[in-house]
Amino acid sequence: MFSSSPYDWALIALYFALLAAVWLRRFGAKPSDDDYFVAGRALTLPAFVATLVTTWYGGILGVGEYAYRYGVANWVVFGVPYYVGALLFALFFAKRARESKLFTIPDLLHRHYGRGPATFGALVVFVQSAPAAYVLMLGTLFAAMTGFAFVPCVIAAAVLSVFYVDRGGLRTVVFTDQIQFVLMYGGFALMLAFLFAQHGGLAFLHARVPATHWQWHGGNAPAAIFVWYFIALSTLVDPGFWQRAYAARDPQVAQRGVLWSIAFWIVFDFMTTACGLYARALLPHLSDPVYAFPALARLTLPPIALGLFYLGMIATVMSTIDSYAFIAANTIGRDLLWRLRGERSADAQTTLSRVGLWIATAFAAGLALAEPSIISLWHDLGSVLTPTLLLPVTLALLERGRLGSRTTLALMVIPAVLSLGWVLWKSIPALHHSDYPFSVEPIYVGLTASLLTWLVGLTSRRTGALV
Repeated sequence: MFSSSPYDWALIALYFALLAAVWLRRFGAKPSDDDYFVAGRALTLPAFVATLVTTWYGGILGVGEYAYRYGVANWVVFGVPYYVGALLFALFFAKRARESKLFTIPDLLHRHYGRGPATFGALVVFVQSAPAAYVLMLGTLFAAMTGFAFVPCVIAAAVLSVFYVDRGGLRTVVFTDQIQFVLMYGGFALMLAFLFAQHGGLAFLHARVPATHWQWHGGNAPAAIFVWYFIALSTLVDPGFWQRAYAARDPQVAQRGVLWSIAFWIVFDFMTTACGLYARALLPHLSDPVYAFPALARLTLPPIALGLFYLGMIATVMSTIDSYAFIAANTIGRDLLWRLRGERSADAQTTLSRVGLWIATAFAAGLALAEPSIISLWHDLGSVLTPTLLLPVTLALLERGRLGSRTTLALMVIPAVLSLGWVLWKSIPALHHSDYPFSVEPIYVGLTASLLTWLVGLTSRRTGALV
């Protein structure tokens, strides 16, 4: 359970009252397409950084679990690979994305490849964006706070994270992200301050944490870590990055905003990894490490400070759920329903996206209940979706090496089917398989299939066998 202090609960209630006020303020609003989907393409550098930092860092309980189990390897697995991915996006994609003046990744696919690849890409982006892992995380956190059953907590997590986005679109997401940015950093800074004051720093941790927690691999096989450096390539086709780049005030803000965000992620990863080490030192026999941060908070913090830390965790996860649920909603409403129906009405885009928000929310909640493992969701979705989008999107943006519509569709479908088959081979209990076929990770299969299909397509085009 959370805390019996009424002050802690009052802070939580105040936070949700603020979100309700944001929703009421936008009640009856009819924003333009630019305003609803990309915040008028007017994001300043501070707003860009706040919304990207909070959107991309939602896996707080998964990070706590990994840091508790493996120590500084948390940084090597969930930090460094994604910094590299973000840096590549900043250097090669951010400015070009803003200059394109599009709305979504499927827009880019439609411009360069036509309707078929754009439609299939929209389906992939929808699955990629549906924030199932984060709904699962917030539902787990709500269950830890209240003691209520898990299923209603997951449903509440999904609904409470998106209701205020319904009418305001990306402007509302960006506004709430700035509040959540302050809560996110403030909560963990407060926790570290109490931990250091009560127990000291590195000397305390070195004496109480296993030696493997200070090794870069944390006791894991290098191959188990190396695969995340390929999964982190998902950053290049992450719809949250693209949406923020499209919404930036200018191409320079898009690029500098990503670079500044990397610096903020490094700071936050330091705080979360340190808290995970303290949790391991102070709670060595914790039965379920996914509760490392909530358990550490109950052990360490007094009333009010405890409420602020829980708010920091809630804000960290909610800022990711609302952003990705909004992207998934746009994918259903604009990139699938609106485009397939051949609508030309601007109002229809917004209306269909609002319907899509609740479809995406229901899908995310259902997937969260079907796969109750946060890290498994990250691994499996990244392994299937990254090979599907990475090469077609990169070629479209760089305007080099592109293929025709039918070949590009094959370039997306073949890696998707193969990598999904690899994932299902191991993950379906009825098959009783303890490892992937040939002990090869699914993302390697997908990326290899993508590259080979592209090379075959290029060769066929040059010989005139394929258009």
